[in-house]
Amino acid sequence: MAKTKKTAVSTEVKTAGESINGALYLKRPRLTEKSGLQAEKNNVYTFEVRANATKTGIKKAITEMYKVIPTKVNITKLPAKSIFARGRKGVKSGVKKAVVYLKEGDKIEFI
Repeated sequence: MAKTKKTAVSTEVKTAGESINGALYLKRPRLTEKSGLQAEKNNVYTFEVRANATKTGIKKAITEMYKVIPTKVNITKLPAKSIFARGRKGVKSGVKKAVVYLKEGDKIEFI
């Protein structure tokens, strides 16, 4: 009769929203005229995020990268658009963006 060797099984389970690095979810800040005004007046920041990003994952990434805790996160998808420029047809790619709300007094500094 052959002996079977038992191996240790890791009990750690990663959920889908967990990330090792905030860069797995956040691509870049979305710096537009409207987002700049929102950041100044209302403490609301806008980021472009990966397609698989979730609200909890984005909260963790913001906390990890910028050391502030968001109070609320909204996500929206901007669709791809067909364009016609310089005599050629093309497609402007769509993007997923996250709007992050911070409590009063917290700020995120972009370099």
